[in-house]
Amino acid sequence: MATGVAGSSSTANQVNRPKTTLHIQPQTPAPWSTGLCDCCDDFSSCCLTCWCPCVTFGRIAEIVDRGSTSCGVSGALYTLILCMTGCSCLYSCFYRSKLRGQFFLEESPCTDCCVHCCCGECALCQEYRELKNRGFDMSIGWHGNMERQNRGVAIPPAVQGDMSR
Repeated sequence: MATGVAGSSSTANQVNRPKTTLHIQPQTPAPWSTGLCDCCDDFSSCCLTCWCPCVTFGRIAEIVDRGSTSCGVSGALYTLILCMTGCSCLYSCFYRSKLRGQFFLEESPCTDCCVHCCCGECALCQEYRELKNRGFDMSIGWHGNMERQNRGVAIPPAVQGDMSR
């Protein structure tokens, strides 16, 4: 009974192929655009994070999640976790990791959870500044940024020619 699989032809193809080796250089992660303790470089986001960290976190989460979660929902969940457990850092460190993965940023000065547990507000400020420095307007959310970006490359309306009689 024939199975339709040739047994010796695959070994013949392997013998005739030249051996090539592909060397891929691993990329090193990029540094953050600002330092962890550079909170006062952007005084408005520093004040926002100091008095309303839930808003800062919500804005970061909406951008990092590419609009799949809203600022309000993420900020409310951050506040709920903070009030119930006092450990909102466990939630926010997940978004720091996600942000680093999207922009290939280095994990510094220590692990994401350690940064958020020890310097939560500084970490939020740094993430907020990073997204701003990458061109996001944090106050309009993901969808607002996408609309703004699409308007910038939109095709202008066609101009009609001179009127003739």
